[in-house]
Amino acid sequence: MDLRRDALQILKETSRTFYIPISLLPAGLQEAVASAYLCMRAIDEIEDHPELDNLTKAKLLRTISLTLQAGGDGFTVDAFSAGFSEHENTLAEVTVGIREWSLLAPETIAPRIWDATAAMADRMAYWAERNWKIYTESDLDRYTFGVAGAVGLLLSDLWTWYDGTQTNRTQAIGFGRGLQAVNILRNHTEDLRRGVDFFPEGWSATNMQEYARRNLALAEAYTNSLPAGPALDFCQIPFTLAYGTLEALANGKEKLSRSDVFALIEQLDVNVKAS
Repeated sequence: MDLRRDALQILKETSRTFYIPISLLPAGLQEAVASAYLCMRAIDEIEDHPELDNLTKAKLLRTISLTLQAGGDGFTVDAFSAGFSEHENTLAEVTVGIREWSLLAPETIAPRIWDATAAMADRMAYWAERNWKIYTESDLDRYTFGVAGAVGLLLSDLWTWYDGTQTNRTQAIGFGRGLQAVNILRNHTEDLRRGVDFFPEGWSATNMQEYARRNLALAEAYTNSLPAGPALDFCQIPFTLAYGTLEALANGKEKLSRSDVFALIEQLDVNVKAS
């Protein structure tokens, strides 16, 4: 089995937004970022699963967290499958493959990815048990930090691990929060259909757009502070697409079209094939 090839294929199937910048990263860093993305996508698919009740989601997420915390020099073949035994046929492929994704990163950085994924799984379990009830902006801040701002911090650690790049960590949190706020806006109608509302009480789409713009301002400062190199090449793509999505939503569109995505990317100084 070619783990790197399989990971890139799953990436392409689950998120073109992140497949493109990850596929452009140099060897070593590519495996680390792909591992982080796929591990977190694995638990995200549990959080959003349409057929699992909230208590089952919380149990699965905490089981994954405990398994990751037990990782020393790797994981046994059945380390995760025992916890999936009753639900393996209903879980997404990316979730079932979490053991492989956790082993993809170079061993010098893999434990940091396990730690971040374990912590996020615990936070997701907390919110699942509360049916993602967001009452105040502080609740929203806690949620967006837990599932996205912390990812910004992890990315900053990956850049430092790879080539010593240092970043503003407050801006790194804003990078993750800004992207998550745009996702909340884009998926608001769909979330409401499944009984989940990430908008604080009394908030309209305009309020959430303002929240997203505040955090995207931090994301822009974060991206602009990066030196030329793989970190900048990676970050400018999801930032540009998030900002483009926010503008599209404000103008009444549901999302960016495929052609919109590639038109935005073509404005950047990256080599991307529209395949």
